[in-house]
Amino acid sequence: MSMQPLQIARTGAADFAVRQNRVLRNTYALLALSMLPTVAGALLGIQLKFSFFAGSPLLGFLVFLGIAVGFMWGIQRTKNSGMGVVLLLGFTFFMGLMLSRILQAALGFANGGSLVAMAAGGTGAIFFALAGVASTTKRDFSNLGKFLFAGMILVLLAALANAFFQIPALALAISALAVVIFSAYILYDINRIVQGGEDNYIVATLSVYLDIYNVFVSLLHLLMAFSGERD
Repeated sequence: MSMQPLQIARTGAADFAVRQNRVLRNTYALLALSMLPTVAGALLGIQLKFSFFAGSPLLGFLVFLGIAVGFMWGIQRTKNSGMGVVLLLGFTFFMGLMLSRILQAALGFANGGSLVAMAAGGTGAIFFALAGVASTTKRDFSNLGKFLFAGMILVLLAALANAFFQIPALALAISALAVVIFSAYILYDINRIVQGGEDNYIVATLSVYLDIYNVFVSLLHLLMAFSGERD
């Protein structure tokens, strides 16, 4: 009888591990799927020469935030149903459209294709390295949450200000900080799934997708500034 609590504890731990492995596996699968509408949106945007910020950068930025927040609110509300997946894929298509603007700018360089490939490769390397650490270490990185949130708010406010002032040096500083902040967020978000802090794979996918998206955009911006070759 004395072994029964130990057996119960072992069973509970095993069930928890299986559940969290399933959440992580589903997150990776949905994350891979979400890249398809992102690419489709980006290609469509390039073909149409889509430019959401053409008229007024500040107004465009605010409208973009409004649409993005609306999608994220809807995903959160429907996270336990198939509609959550539909909204997530719709959101990633929208984000692909938004991505097309910086891709158009990058492809305007003589080495534009190489810049995009380098940014994608760098983002992939960061993701796989940090996801590997986050999913194998026994350390809990939840204490990083408040610092990362403060950093993200700082990046957002700086980006909002620069949408009005258009200062190139500030834009580069924002991109460099964003690479650091959102790379750390990859570590934080994956570790949070492993530690049981997030048990919904749709919400988890949204978080990790945004981390990857922001790292890619920021890296590409830096590469364009420092390695772009004009014709």
